[in-house]
Amino acid sequence: MNKKKTILIIIVILTFAITLTFLILNYKNSKNGNNTTSKSEEDIVNNILNIKNYSARLDITIETNKNKTKYIVSQKIENGVATQEVEEPENIAGIKTEYDGTNLKISNNKLNLETTFQNYNYVVENRLWLDSFIEEYKTIQNTKKQIINNEIILEVRKNDSPYNVIKKLYIDKNNGMPTKMIVQDINQKTLVYILYTEITIS
Repeated sequence: MNKKKTILIIIVILTFAITLTFLILNYKNSKNGNNTTSKSEEDIVNNILNIKNYSARLDITIETNKNKTKYIVSQKIENGVATQEVEEPENIAGIKTEYDGTNLKISNNKLNLETTFQNYNYVVENRLWLDSFIEEYKTIQNTKKQIINNEIILEVRKNDSPYNVIKKLYIDKNNGMPTKMIVQDINQKTLVYILYTEITIS
């Protein structure tokens, strides 16, 4: 009888020890999993903030008080030189810009550029480029990062113009690629909406 009691006690102790060990290991794995997720998000942001070269195709929507205009443009940054070509609308298709950080060159002189660009200033401004946003995010103090569902949102707030106060870059958590960028005014009305339909980062 005592022998059976001793065996039963040993079984209970072993069961308790195994259960306890399992719970401790499971807790550690759970913690490690959370750390991996956080690190993954941090890696994604770091990769974006350290982009040197990229090529992309963008759908851009610009909204003013009077109308809403859409553009399709291709952008490329290589060795610090940014080039852009307007693909649509047809009346300004083929306009090419090249920006080296100091000088902005515009080609396609057959168009009346002064008239054409009167309402298209956002298309040729370098601050709509991905590298421009990255530079602002690195240097401006008023920035924010938030995670909503499967997106990482980087935000920059500036006070240099009532029409260019808030810029937000949305990044897909699954593939680490930018999906869109928006520019909002002081009332948080979206003035510029950029959708990255294609993007390659190198």
